[in-house]
Amino acid sequence: MIRLSSRFHARVTRHDTPVGLSNLFFGDGEFRVPIVPEPIGTGVTLEIDARDVSVALSRPMDVSITNRFPGTIVEIEHLEAPYARVTFDLGSNRLHALVTWESVERLALEPGLRAWAMIKSVAISASTIAEDPVDSPPPPAPRAWPRGRSPDRPKR
Repeated sequence: MIRLSSRFHARVTRHDTPVGLSNLFFGDGEFRVPIVPEPIGTGVTLEIDARDVSVALSRPMDVSITNRFPGTIVEIEHLEAPYARVTFDLGSNRLHALVTWESVERLALEPGLRAWAMIKSVAISASTIAEDPVDSPPPPAPRAWPRGRSPDRPKR
């Protein structure tokens, strides 16, 4: 099995204890992950397994995947069949996705294409988060996490 991952330096910005999630700011956005047992302001390192990253051509709507980041595909590397590594430039960070050759062809993925990278919150476990002495970006001003039904969505 091919092992590829991306490393992010981030800072704990919020704990949403009622739902068991923490926010981690990383410069290009914010991850929602299972509660990190560190105080707000602590620098952490996340390692994201490329198998846990999916690709969408348009803005993902009505999906359970919380961590969605727009980026530009900068490289596609065909690995041992059926795998391909898709590298996203998110702005100041690179993120790798491991997909199949078939997905690259079906979605017509190519360098320069704008797309969305998505990572499930539950794919980032506490064991992949560790304290890191490396400087991480300063946290942004706190903001409320949206809750409840979207006003655009009809009631059932």
